[in-house]
Order: sequence, then structure tokens, then C-alpha cells
Amino acid sequence: MNLKRLVSLKHALRAGAAIVAITVLAACSGTEKPKPAELPANVAVLGVRQAWTAKLPAVTFPLQTDVSGDMLVVASADGTVVMLDSRSGKEAWRGNAGAPLTAGVGSDGTIVAVVTRNNELVALENGKVLWKQRLSAESYTAPLVAGRRVFVQAADRTTSAWDGQTGRRLWSQQRTAENLVLKKPGVLVAVGDTLVTGVGGRLVGLNPNNGSSRWESPIAAPRGTNDVERLVDLTGTVSRVGDTVCARAYYASVGCVDSQRGTLIWSKPASGAEGLSGDDRFVYGTESNGNVMAWRRADGERGWVSERLKYRDLTAPLSVGRSVVVGDSTGLVHFLSREDGSPLNRVTTDGSAIAATPVLAGNTVVVVTRNGGVYGYRPE
Repeated sequence: MNLKRLVSLKHALRAGAAIVAITVLAACSGTEKPKPAELPANVAVLGVRQAWTAKLPAVTFPLQTDVSGDMLVVASADGTVVMLDSRSGKEAWRGNAGAPLTAGVGSDGTIVAVVTRNNELVALENGKVLWKQRLSAESYTAPLVAGRRVFVQAADRTTSAWDGQTGRRLWSQQRTAENLVLKKPGVLVAVGDTLVTGVGGRLVGLNPNNGSSRWESPIAAPRGTNDVERLVDLTGTVSRVGDTVCARAYYASVGCVDSQRGTLIWSKPASGAEGLSGDDRFVYGTESNGNVMAWRRADGERGWVSERLKYRDLTAPLSVGRSVVVGDSTGLVHFLSREDGSPLNRVTTDGSAIAATPVLAGNTVVVVTRNGGVYGYRPE
């Protein structure tokens, strides 16, 4: 299994010192990592056309791309930020945050926000730095830009809001932090007039005007005898359909919450670290062993499981049209049937790992590789 969990010490965060990373290996760490599953010959059941490609410097941080209409924003580890037209792949603008990145990107189509290794929140507009503000701690979650404000979740459990044009801090709310926190993107998303974030194993609904709590609902409860075993942070993308928001708790469970009432609908055990996608029937996720899973959105019962991509180090999925799209560590992009997980097609990028969850921009599926390749695909 050779699972690596990257966590950081709380006291280092609060002191403003460099993050101290602890790597914890699973009990089976002494064994060799299983070889990825052999792939059969590709049979293209679904037509997929490469529409365009673009280029960035290397992407070695947990990139989260953002989409606003037909405009797509991507970034590289060195601080380069690029806005692309997803219809043609042409650059609208290219800028730089001035330092390497730990989180990004968030955008409303005009303002783009990232976080640097210097713990600075940086806002850009038309390729130029608009403002910078110091954060209380490092952040690994892409800022959320909405309602002319920039929302940030820091690793010390502080959630803050900033004026999008001026950078003035509007409010800041801090929760009690766990002794250890994951160096992975967390949950930060707007659902109607509520800011939904992850705190430990709980989804929390906040008033975006002042940060006050409206509701809390647990996806997973901490278990175990030490701080590492008790880590259940919510990680990665969520699946939202109407008022239902579904999220993953790190190597613990997958669950769905009614965001209007703040109540848990269901929670099921699951073993993965990447986020979710979904549609009105299913919630889709990738497990640590490479299985692709579908849970019924209504009650969490298993819809299907595909074992064809075992041990291929998959991204979180993207549900689009008739397919579920996932990338792997060899640069392949797999299109699976959303009905039963059967293969529909696969395409090749530049041979380096897919660095971010695939996203849909307009009618284009976009993936980004570790080597900085940006690829736009048009499925049937």
C-alpha cells in the first residue's frame, strides 16, 4: 500500500515558522508498491477529440483549477498564473504572484487569487498583481472568489474574507485546530448564500457576511489512539446537486449533507484522499487502491465499482455527460461510463502525472500535467 500521509504540526503553524512535515507510512510500507494494473487495448466507445494544448512551467503543488464561463485559470508552482479561453486554448493573460505557490487558483472570471509559500494571499487582475495580504498560516486550499470577496481557509483552521478590489480584511474566524493538519486542499465552496467549509471531519456552513456559524454536520468522527490515526479532515472537491453537498473525509468516509438544514443525509466508509464528483444519481470517487466508486446519491449504497485502474494513482473524478473522467500518474486520462464504470476511451498527454482534478470549461474537459501541459478535450 505504501501510503504517505503528509501532516503538519500545529505549533509550527501558529508560530509562523516553516511547516514541519511528518511522513507516516502504513504498516505495509516495507513492501513494494503494487504495480499498476495492465491496461487492455483502448477501444474508443466514446469519441474524444483533443481541441487544443497550452504550456505552463512545472506544477508541483496541489493545483486546483477554476472555471468561470468559458474562461479557465491555471497556475504553476513558480507563481505563474494564466487565464485561458477554453474554446480555443488561447491566453487571455499571463501574470506572476511573485513567489512559489502552495494553493490556488480561485477566480470569479475577473479577480484571480492564489496563496504563496510566504503565506501571502495574492489577488491578480488582467495579469497584474492587484494586492497582497499576509495570512495567519500556510494554506493548501485554493481561495474562493465570490460576491466581490476572496475567502481563504488556512491550515490553522482560520477562515477569512477579504475585499476583492482593495484587499481589506472583512472578517476572520478561527476554530480550535487539531494537533496535526493535512497538507492537502480542503473544502471551501459557496452554496447559495452560505459559505461551506471543512473543519476536521465536519462540513460547516458559515454566514459569508461575518463568518458566524449557521450549522455543522459530521461526515466522519475522529477515531484512533494518536493524532495521526484521528485525522479525518475533509479533502478535495465536493459534489453538489441542489442543496445536497457530498464530501470525502480523509481515509475515513464519504457522506452527503443537506446544506439548507445542515443535517447529515448519509455517511459510508471509504478509503481515499481525493475529492468527489457526481450527478443526480451517483456520487463518484477514487479510492487509494485505484478503484473508481459510485455511491447512490439518495442513500449512499454502492452503485458500482471499477477495478480496472488499480494502483494507478488516480485524481479525483469529473462527471461530465455520459462519462466519469479521471487522470492517472502516467499522464493517461480515462473516460469511464457513469452507468457502470466500463471504459469508454482513454487519451494520452505528455507522460507526466495528471496534476489536478479534470475540470469542465464550457464544452471542454481540461487536464493539467506535472510537466505543465494543459490539454483541452471535447468528448461527444
